[in-house]
Amino acid sequence: MADQTQNPELFELNNGTMQVLISNLGCTITSLSVPDKDGKLADVVLGFDSLDPYLKGLSPYFGCIVGRVANRIKDGKFTLDGEQYSLPINKPPNSLHGGKEGFDKKVWQVSEYKKGENPSITFKYHSADGEEGYPGAISVTATYTLTSSTTMRLDMEAIPENKPTIINLAQHTYWNLGGHNSGDVLNHSIQLWANHVTPVDENTVPTGEIMPVKGTPFDFTSEKKIGTSIHEVGMGYDHNYVLDCGDEKSGLKHVAKVKEPSSGRVLNLWATTPGVQFYTGNYVNGVVGKGGAAYGKHAGLCLETQGFPNAVNQPNFPSVVVKPGEKYQHTMLFEFSVE
Repeated sequence: MADQTQNPELFELNNGTMQVLISNLGCTITSLSVPDKDGKLADVVLGFDSLDPYLKGLSPYFGCIVGRVANRIKDGKFTLDGEQYSLPINKPPNSLHGGKEGFDKKVWQVSEYKKGENPSITFKYHSADGEEGYPGAISVTATYTLTSSTTMRLDMEAIPENKPTIINLAQHTYWNLGGHNSGDVLNHSIQLWANHVTPVDENTVPTGEIMPVKGTPFDFTSEKKIGTSIHEVGMGYDHNYVLDCGDEKSGLKHVAKVKEPSSGRVLNLWATTPGVQFYTGNYVNGVVGKGGAAYGKHAGLCLETQGFPNAVNQPNFPSVVVKPGEKYQHTMLFEFSVE
């Protein structure tokens, strides 16, 4: 396939109520502004003012789509159809978020860009056989659409072209509903429609166990402040939750409800995946972001809907193998409101 090189740039989706800036570099959301209870707009995602810091590798996955396989693959090794594959160990001792140069660091092609009441943008990327050690070529598309005044939808698709492979895409935005520059998120409350979590080893890789959250600091089955039990879980939350009890609408499961008390902003997230990585920005430290804002530990929270981490090496986890003739599909719906 001819490589159509495009320059990294920013594109705006604006429906008169919410405004989103997205780059073709990694399909990255660099800014997303929604109103608070008084109608005041604030930018609620962590990021940088220009694309330069993203290009220089200064971003801890702010706002991007990660792949070909999100999260950790233990020791960067897996076997598929009897063949062993080795991936870059970019987060020792594991491979993380697709390797040294994952989908977040690629310039995608803009294949469609629509303005108007329901503005949308579609990005395409062709990942070659052997890229970052993964087998098989795949073609990937990601479409962001403002579906209503305060709702954004993301549709991700990937099609294997010639051989079976593993695919697990995730959207890695760091949210702070008080505004990106408003301090830490420990005062946000969150509810997760998950009765189970996948416990991890010392290198943040799931052990294979599926553990009930009841009676543990991981329990967010009813709304709870993030800061309540965070000190009982080491550095903070960085765990895959099993989405097994959410109500459904139009094929999407309720993943999470996040609320920030002073602004009244609420985010309800819906998705199609079996799991979500709930991450509280534990490794963010002294990052200088938009408008000179200093982002420290817990400056944002991520809700990365996903297949389970290291699923390829855990037979009891839902499979992330996708074969030619099949299609990987992953939809997320971000509904903003105020309470």
